[in-house]
Amino acid sequence: MEELCDAFDVIDNDDKIRATLITGSGRAFCAGADLSGGENTFVKEFDTSEEYPQDYNKDAGGILTLRMYRSLKPIITACNGPAVGVGATLQLAADIRIASTSARFGFVFLNRGIVNDASSSWFLPKIVGISKALELCFSGKIIDANEAKEIGLVSYIFEDDEMLEKSLDYCKDLAKKSAPVSVAMARRLFWTSLGDNGPDRSHDLESIFISSRGKSGDAREGVTSFLEKRPADFPNSVSEDLPKDFLEKIEKK
Repeated sequence: MEELCDAFDVIDNDDKIRATLITGSGRAFCAGADLSGGENTFVKEFDTSEEYPQDYNKDAGGILTLRMYRSLKPIITACNGPAVGVGATLQLAADIRIASTSARFGFVFLNRGIVNDASSSWFLPKIVGISKALELCFSGKIIDANEAKEIGLVSYIFEDDEMLEKSLDYCKDLAKKSAPVSVAMARRLFWTSLGDNGPDRSHDLESIFISSRGKSGDAREGVTSFLEKRPADFPNSVSEDLPKDFLEKIEKK
């Protein structure tokens, strides 16, 4: 988890990277916790005694999904097989989820006598609705790619032998169409708005940043390229041109 968090730091600071694709390296995307430790598998990881610093007790999956939540680049997961436990919950912080035909998803925490991780009690209901989220967790049912698509958990299903190539093509196509600074801002605006009680704050923030973006080289290029009927070549970069007060305003409640 720590290595993935470090990777997102690198990605956010590299303007050559326009999107992130996460997939598994073997037959499974991620099979969840290693249960070979037996009945005490979760004792140390979830120790809540005052003997340990507070950060020690923080769920590692949640540290990762919170870092993903704050990413400045689009995140796509390509689930290439079974995704159980944190293998399922870490994908909830992605913007778009793709599955292979052999993908399976399981939120099995309650079956193991613990509770769900990775801030999934916030993410999952926002994706599939509260009733379906609770059903998936209460039952621990393993669902296939088709059911995952039916409930809105994944957006696309590709054949196993085509999944990686098609997912990469999808990411490349997604990355080249829009201005990187605008993408970074929209991503944070959308995710942050899910925690608001109504649309008023979104209206305020959008009004501020429509104005600032309207003066940008990206906006001029976006309009000019449209009128000239050619692909846009956006000049601004996330590292240099993200409005200085954007993150401060977006995180202020």
